[in-house]
Amino acid sequence: MSDSVKKILIVGGGFTGMSAAILLQQQGVEVHLVELDKNWRTDGAGITVSGPSLRAIEQIGVLDQFKQFGAICQNVDMFTADGSHLRQIPTPAVPGSSIVGGGGIMRPVLARILAEETKKAGVKVLLGHTYETLEDKGDRVDVNFTNGESDSYDMVAAADGVFSKTRQLIYPDAPTPQYTGQVVWRAVVERHGLERPALFYGPNGKLGFTPVSDTHMYLNYTEQQPQKIRLPDEQLLPHLKGLIAEFTAPVIEKVKAELNENSSILARPLEGMIMQRPWSKGRVLLMGDAVHATTPHLASGAGMGHEDAVVLADEVKAGGTVEEILKRFEDRRWTRCSLIVANSKRLGEIEQTGGSKVEHMQIMALSMSALMAPI
Repeated sequence: MSDSVKKILIVGGGFTGMSAAILLQQQGVEVHLVELDKNWRTDGAGITVSGPSLRAIEQIGVLDQFKQFGAICQNVDMFTADGSHLRQIPTPAVPGSSIVGGGGIMRPVLARILAEETKKAGVKVLLGHTYETLEDKGDRVDVNFTNGESDSYDMVAAADGVFSKTRQLIYPDAPTPQYTGQVVWRAVVERHGLERPALFYGPNGKLGFTPVSDTHMYLNYTEQQPQKIRLPDEQLLPHLKGLIAEFTAPVIEKVKAELNENSSILARPLEGMIMQRPWSKGRVLLMGDAVHATTPHLASGAGMGHEDAVVLADEVKAGGTVEEILKRFEDRRWTRCSLIVANSKRLGEIEQTGGSKVEHMQIMALSMSALMAPI
């Protein structure tokens, strides 16, 4: 345990915050976590998890639970819209891990796994509240909470999401997430015999499926939508069916027949941002989506947050002053995170404009090579 960081506050109980809390508590730091949602929920459908992101999940110590409740598969199949097989993309072994392939899991299921591990590790969790004030005193951070309690910490790590309150507090001129011109559609359906992740290419778009358990998978379709709009709930089903009408593969026809008014269908406008360094001020650190929110084109949004947690725990364990720890953290994370955010954004631009397929393939290859490298 670091002599300079013996007690830390994590702001935000999402994937990044919980992962950091688990790892830091396990190495002897006293960790408190505050989460505004009293029910500690994570909304959403399935999530695709790349091999490198699974490596971070393995380092956090919850890979066995992921395997039990999610799905890990090797390779990705590519098809035409009518189901003709084009080719299979291999998923290589991930260096420094036991991982071969990629995975999928329901977001609420992964959140439950991490929440249970957070409590098991002994983290002090405060739900339904947040901080009222943070005051960096130079040798500590004094925190007043909205429940009337107060405490002091050696460091505060804010993983409070894409619309971070802490980012606005310590860097009021920092960039905010920007709409990218795309909307991702997701729905949970039965696997219908699909063995592994699959991509179907139609005249106007790409329809993907990722297994998230032994019995279910989630559908994902990225719609080009210049204006940021949100459809009312009653329009979600007919709109999604219209988007995938051009796909006629047998498995997709089964999915169409399955979709109904009770299906869980989500449509999320894609937003992204990268905040320039520094990501910290004094003893307060920003991490996760608060500084590097990315679109899902490289299946690495949540994975980048898991990696942040691994690196922060590494650097706290390595010791030194808080300033030294935070500098080393940023040195290890900046190039990797900024590359993934920028490349994901560019992939979306190519899809919107019908740009070069060669450039698209090159960016994918470059990005996956970078992700395979050590964290």
